[in-house]
Amino acid sequence: MSLVLVTGGSGHLGRDLVDRLVQAGHRVRVFARSPQARADIEWATGDLATGEGLRAALRGVDTVINAATCSPIARRGGIRPIDFFRSPSAVDVEGTERLLASCGDAEVRHFLHVSIVGLDDASLPYARVKLAGERLVRGSDLSWSVVRAMPFYYLLETMLASLSWLPLWPVPTTVFNPVDTSDVAGYLVSCAFDGERGERAEIGGPDDLGCDAFARQYQAARGIRRPILPMRVSERTARGMGLVVSSGVRGTLSWSDWLQRRSSAFQIAA
Repeated sequence: MSLVLVTGGSGHLGRDLVDRLVQAGHRVRVFARSPQARADIEWATGDLATGEGLRAALRGVDTVINAATCSPIARRGGIRPIDFFRSPSAVDVEGTERLLASCGDAEVRHFLHVSIVGLDDASLPYARVKLAGERLVRGSDLSWSVVRAMPFYYLLETMLASLSWLPLWPVPTTVFNPVDTSDVAGYLVSCAFDGERGERAEIGGPDDLGCDAFARQYQAARGIRRPILPMRVSERTARGMGLVVSSGVRGTLSWSDWLQRRSSAFQIAA
């Protein structure tokens, strides 16, 4: 089997992606700042933001899946005023540019880049950073693919959990379809090895629901009782926030089933 390098392999999507690759019988190397205790994969220590360790990490690699990103909003689980003005680009832009150049030197056969649905209309600085990185991939001389995915369930859960202290939850009624990371991981593995290249079909979840409907399902699953204030926003504002319905491939795990799995996991852990 070919050797696959995964950037961002220690993140939520990355862990599912590595699991799927291993299950499919691929040799996997993860590029990370801090290797973890896992014996069924190789670890390459380095930092995409600085380029440290990249040359060694790419030695003998046929396929690169770039799932690395740096989103302050995702890390802290909420938006702050600073997020409307700037977002770091060291990983998503400079890091992607550096990775592409290194892949060219290493004669990597396929570069698969993970991106986000709706970037062309999104207005937050993080979205603009992601779009800049994606454009670097599209302009590369490498054999490349780009897969855009909808926001992940774990991010939606984190955002809704941040509202738990409020007596009233103001939530947009805009319809969108977030997706589970395991569904995205399975699709990425397919795209990495099916022989096709270029812009691939984007992937979203199976449920087209208003944000307020997702919030109600979350409250029911977590036993929370808070009035929800449905807020109507313009289509332009919604698209600027990344609240769209994807076209293309659909995942199979629903939001309600994902919440039930999470509840079961919490009960087992307790």
